[in-house]
Amino acid sequence: MPNEPAASRRVSLERGGPVVVEGPVEVVLEDGTVARSDRFAVALCTCRRSRTYPWCDTSHRRRERAPAERTPEEAGRP
Repeated sequence: MPNEPAASRRVSLERGGPVVVEGPVEVVLEDGTVARSDRFAVALCTCRRSRTYPWCDTSHRRRERAPAERTPEEAGRP
């Protein structure tokens, strides 16, 4: 994929969720390998729990919430 400055990409950030990038994209990983996707949009994992890293598989949804985030009803449950 050539680096075309005229072809800007939209990136969406969600607190506690993935980074959504309009595609197609190439993601260069820490070890230098390149992950490619031709999809119109991709979700990039930020929690590093994904089994399909660097792509998000919604693993961030399965983590337990911190005690401060619990509702009063949940706090009273054993």
